Amino acid sequence: PKYQVMCGIVDIMMHTLDRYFTPTDGNEFTDEVAEALLRVVIKNGSIAVNDPHNYHAMSELMWCGSISHNGLTGLGAVPDFATHQLGHELSAKFDVAHGASLSTVWGSWAKYCYSVKPERFARFGQKVWGIEKDTVEETALAAIEKTVSYFASIGAPTCFTELGIGIQDDETLKELAERCMYYGQRTVGQFKVIDQEAAYEIYKMANR
Repeated sequence: PKYQVMCGIVDIMMHTLDRYFTPTDGNEFTDEVAEALLRVVIKNGSIAVNDPHNYHAMSELMWCGSISHNGLTGLGAVPDFATHQLGHELSAKFDVAHGASLSTVWGSWAKYCYSVKPERFARFGQKVWGIEKDTVEETALAAIEKTVSYFASIGAPTCFTELGIGIQDDETLKELAERCMYYGQRTVGQFKVIDQEAAYEIYKMANR
């Protein structure tokens, strides 16, 4: 089904993005592998979501899925996976598909976190999307917007309304954040450490 193909594309991308956005510097070859994989997924994902019987596109996605999920695209780096943890709570509470939960919160996570290392997002924009702006900041923000736009182009939700759960009240957002952090027992993420208050802010940004 088209929806599940979309969810798979998002999850393949996210298993690499959640490793690519890392506090680890100087991991040259792994970075290049990750960027190449993302370019291939983006190209073939646009084809496969509209024609799942396109053998070439689907085979490229399956190969990328294997590499993305076995950890190769983050080898030597500290992984983040905050987006995954934030998405899991949406799936747990609202019974939404995993890939759809990730595209719903990624843009909000990225906007909340990018200022920690805007040059990383700028590199992502340059290497994956071919974006060249006047400043690092502009390139970083354009890369985030381009990624969110790509998700939308393949039918992936990018906010709560598009996910089909509607705008949630403040108590629900706080509950999601609380559950994500095991009621104050943990934080998530390494690119920027996300605590309960940060999770609440990210959910609030996606709550539209």
